[in-house]
Amino acid sequence: MPFKVRVFLFCVFSLVSITGKLAAQKKRYMASGATLSDTLRKKQDSLATQKDVLDIIHKILHKNSTTANPPIKRFNYSVVPSVGYTLSTGFAADITGNVAFYTEPKMHENLSAISAGLSYNQRNQTTLRILSNIWTKDDDYNYVGDICLYKYTENTYGLGNLTTANDIDSTKYNFIRFYETVLKKLKRNLYGGIGYALDYHYDIVETGHPYQNITNYQIYGKTKSSVTSGVVFNLLYDSRTNSINPRYGTYVNLIYRPNLKMLGSDQNWQFISFDFRKYIPLTANRKNVLAFWTLENFTIGHAPYFDLPATGWDLAGNTGRGYVTGRFRGQNMLYAETEYRFTLSKNGLFGGVLFVNGESFSDYPANRFQRVSPAFGPGLRVKFNKRSDTNICIDYGIGTGNSHGLFVNLSEVF
Repeated sequence: MPFKVRVFLFCVFSLVSITGKLAAQKKRYMASGATLSDTLRKKQDSLATQKDVLDIIHKILHKNSTTANPPIKRFNYSVVPSVGYTLSTGFAADITGNVAFYTEPKMHENLSAISAGLSYNQRNQTTLRILSNIWTKDDDYNYVGDICLYKYTENTYGLGNLTTANDIDSTKYNFIRFYETVLKKLKRNLYGGIGYALDYHYDIVETGHPYQNITNYQIYGKTKSSVTSGVVFNLLYDSRTNSINPRYGTYVNLIYRPNLKMLGSDQNWQFISFDFRKYIPLTANRKNVLAFWTLENFTIGHAPYFDLPATGWDLAGNTGRGYVTGRFRGQNMLYAETEYRFTLSKNGLFGGVLFVNGESFSDYPANRFQRVSPAFGPGLRVKFNKRSDTNICIDYGIGTGNSHGLFVNLSEVF
């Protein structure tokens, strides 16, 4: 049996096993007498003692008013314009926002979220991205979407983890992504669904390689454009109640995506992904959390170069803090990260994180894993919206080969 098939079956059996154990844990919790209404009341009482950036702004503009005991809202908005510097973009101007909401007035379902970001930077990268994670009444359906419009420049380094800075190959291209998946509840927290995924790269141009005449991109198979179009089959277990800033629960996502010529794809090839995340609260108030994340991506067949798994090109764009986007790439990817999240101020306005991650990509053409590239760093958290638990996340990542830089998000990395 091929290695990738064995991994795929292992992920399925692991998901079924984990689902049974976690469902039993949740039943015990509900049997203790806790209800969603109790949870909302406790959250409202907690909000009265917490502060966020919006409270500070309100206090400055309305010195004599009070924000004590604020009500829980169905819709909570966060918008942050910024000017900054990151490893991947250089100096950049961004506007990032999200809306967190409950789809039903009784607010009994998981918190839904739509986030968007528009950016322009000194490397002439213009990006627009919209992510959605929407839950219906009683969490019966989950709609997951990802729309991207990029005018992009990217440095690539070839395939595998043994590449060096001398392998740098500057490219530019336009990119359109459209993903949409509908998941139906099978049992508590377990969902199965189907969707469609399109990745379209066009006007691909190599702008120069200072060290070699023939680039790794050319060896793999250079094209002026590429279309990847396929059906998505998805199996999901998600016991988190807030995907913006999870404080407890488990997330397991298994994706199988056959890309087919009959749907417009350039080649018939397959993609398999296994994403596991676990959040362990270390204190009763869940302010200090230990979080774990592992992501495995595999391709079967000859995928287009820019559709191969790569640093920072996961669905959320957050793998590999410590390295520039696209620093490592391969036909297959293994990734793991651990993060400790903690509060710095009693009112919840400031917090911090410590993280460490490692990634390994298979080389070409042997398709072997040869090395793990680690990274680590600290991060600052500033509570922007306490109702949706949205943080401004500023991390400093340090990798190997003198790689380091800032990474900024409006919501937790995972």
